[in-house]
Amino acid sequence: MLIPLLCASIQVGAPAPQDLSLRVARIETELARLSEAAPLSASLAQSASGEPWYERFRFGGYGELQKNQAQNGGNQLDFHRIVLYMGYRFNEWITLHSETELEHAFVEEGNGELVLEQMYMEFALSADTAVRVGRVLAPLGIVNQRHEPPVFQSVERPALETVVLPTTWFLDGVGVAGRISPSLAYQAYLTNGLDGSGFSELNGLRGGRQEERPGVTNASLSGRLDWFPLESLEHDLRLGLGAFGGQVDNGNQGAAPGVDADVLVIAGDFQYAWDRLEVRGVYAWEDIDGAAELSTFTGETIAERIEGWYLEGAWRWLPESWKTGKLAGAESRVFLRYENFDTQAKVPNGFAANPAGDRNQWVFGVSFHPTHSVVLKADVEVRDDASGAAVPERLNLGVGWSL
Repeated sequence: MLIPLLCASIQVGAPAPQDLSLRVARIETELARLSEAAPLSASLAQSASGEPWYERFRFGGYGELQKNQAQNGGNQLDFHRIVLYMGYRFNEWITLHSETELEHAFVEEGNGELVLEQMYMEFALSADTAVRVGRVLAPLGIVNQRHEPPVFQSVERPALETVVLPTTWFLDGVGVAGRISPSLAYQAYLTNGLDGSGFSELNGLRGGRQEERPGVTNASLSGRLDWFPLESLEHDLRLGLGAFGGQVDNGNQGAAPGVDADVLVIAGDFQYAWDRLEVRGVYAWEDIDGAAELSTFTGETIAERIEGWYLEGAWRWLPESWKTGKLAGAESRVFLRYENFDTQAKVPNGFAANPAGDRNQWVFGVSFHPTHSVVLKADVEVRDDASGAAVPERLNLGVGWSL
């Protein structure tokens, strides 16, 4: 929703009389889908022709305020993140995209974070092919690619897409994105890799992301395919498959930590909408070759295999008769998600697995959109792990927006 809408046209035939808000929701889904995968289009290029420089800027952003109250007494308010988007069209085929994020409202040693989350130049070679150079999002899962608060149901992002697929995960390098056919989109990148010295028992690859001046002792390859086999105003289905692979002897400012290992990540995901029902799910599998050496290096048990999945269903329950006056554009969903993942699924011989890495979680709640770009959320997390220790339940309240 932050990247400018880059599509030539959306063709919608005359639908049969039905739920008007459903038709609008399907159209918005189609617009968002095209903006995610497609490079610059002919219509955008034409609109840029003859524009003064100040009209070529695009500004946006998103943010979220949360209240987290754990059963054990932890209770906090958190401006979790504020993100500012800035884009600029240099001419009919060259565009700049960027996102800068501030987390937790304050930056001090060990607290908060100010980070350049995306910054890439896009060179549209045609209406279906663009080259991207700079900092891009790893093409894995659902939330890492689209994580504005109004587009996911819970207050917090799914745990699997925070731990196993460490959202937000960005990569620096070069790649290409576009469409093979109207129903098949692709991305492919050559970028920096991970820093294996940052892997851990319970957070998997997350600490291995490079955020400042990434070392490129070992480059990595990543890519993604999105297939849209079923698209209409009544039904919408997307199937996605992403992969990432490379060695992990990389460190900030090129200072390689001296570890000998490599990692392969494969993640599949889907989203389906029919009538008032919306379903999504993700499965992720990770293989670390050299986990024994990493375990010795880090002093923690680094798994040879990490895996997990989640499935979520949401129901648009708001009656049409309520959508009048100030609530004419409103929508509300109740949802339920189950997650199961293990960052210690298989450990090297001679090392003991940490049972706390084997986790599952139920999240259920409600989201209310007074308009499609603003959301109020409430949910409850019921968590467990194989260690046998008590894991407190948590109540979350939140408000989010995107521009």
